[in-house]
Amino acid sequence: MVWPVVRSPARRPGGHDLIRAWQAPHQCPVCSPDRRRPIRFDTEGIAIMTATALHPRVIAGVDTHADTIHVAAIDPLGRDLGDAEFATTPDGYRDAIAFLRSFGEPEVIGIEGTSSYGAGITRATAATGIEVVEVIRPERSVRRLQGKSDPIDAYQAARAALSGRAQAAPKSEDTEALRAVHNARRSAVKARTAAMNQIHHMLITAPTAVREKYRPLKEKALVTALATCRPTASKDPTTSAVLSALRMLAKRHQFLTAQADDLEDQLRELVTAANPHLLSLHGVGANSAAQLLITAGGNPERLRSEAAFAALCGTAPVPASSGKTTRHRLSRGGDRAANCALHTIALVRMSSDPRTRAYVAAQRNKSRPDAEILRMLKRAIAREVFKSLTRGLTAPDLADLRSARQAKNITLTAAAKAMDTYITKIVRTELGTYPDYQLAGRYREWLKAA
Repeated sequence: MVWPVVRSPARRPGGHDLIRAWQAPHQCPVCSPDRRRPIRFDTEGIAIMTATALHPRVIAGVDTHADTIHVAAIDPLGRDLGDAEFATTPDGYRDAIAFLRSFGEPEVIGIEGTSSYGAGITRATAATGIEVVEVIRPERSVRRLQGKSDPIDAYQAARAALSGRAQAAPKSEDTEALRAVHNARRSAVKARTAAMNQIHHMLITAPTAVREKYRPLKEKALVTALATCRPTASKDPTTSAVLSALRMLAKRHQFLTAQADDLEDQLRELVTAANPHLLSLHGVGANSAAQLLITAGGNPERLRSEAAFAALCGTAPVPASSGKTTRHRLSRGGDRAANCALHTIALVRMSSDPRTRAYVAAQRNKSRPDAEILRMLKRAIAREVFKSLTRGLTAPDLADLRSARQAKNITLTAAAKAMDTYITKIVRTELGTYPDYQLAGRYREWLKAA
């Protein structure tokens, strides 16, 4: 397609005009060198203006919702080109990309929520070869000054991509299976806890006979007893109704427990397939490992450094200095679910890892507060997790333990007694179902010496 022609100024014999504008081909001061295109002239000095020469490179932003997306385009100088709303359907995504290309060739697109509402447009855009960056929501101060609307948020996303403030690559879809199973298990555990709380609260106001019979029981025995009770055996209508409600809550608790256990087994299999070394770290269970993998994404190379991963998990100290005061404070940002996973790992290590307990004691002797010690522990764990995520490390092999024990005719009882642990822990470590890798090291050395 040939656009209207533009006459070029007459060139002087020296190869330039009076202001030396023709010493070098025309170049855009904003675009990178590989994207600078000189204007082409025909034999009569007429500039041939193509669509690419007339339309600059385009930077886009997308504000995402459940049913619609709002797309905005700006030029490399930050000037608004246009915006429009599209449906979150395959046809809507194609129309959105065609809308952006009507202004020129999209260079980069900033999308909010690439792993949630923006997953569809991210997938469609990446398939066309356009660069996609993750954009966080605008700051509260910007929203107070400029207001909030879909066009405003879309233009803010485009300017974040243009300025380089948004640099993170979107997560790959490899963690979607982990995310689905992890979310299902978390909701099952949450509902089970709510059912148990209802049982305890209901027993407080239950009739005296019911309260005195069931309140002394612990959780597992209480749920079993209530699930097998017979509400119709009581002649009192109030007692019968209360027992019937307690029975249904107990059965709900049992069902959710079985469901959570099944989902945890699936989660362990997925984590083992994705990164078996992560489970070999002390205190890292299937749930914590799954959350850390979800936070890092299926493409952990998108994490620029170990410090960036620590900041993403909210464990990096934040400068809070002013004047002559130099100090740091705890970070309240980052992925709070990943921070919770690191917090759980730190608590497990503080209670069962000798090295961690010695470290905590040494820090307390230096008069450090517990919150600061916990933050330092989580920072060190984040460093360890980052290495496991990015270096492709392999988990220690446990297949030799069972054969080595059987070759020396050592019983499980004798092995458990020598290791000062339970038989089930020895069995799980040998089979690799719920292994204790620290125990495995000591166990292997004992088997060699036995």
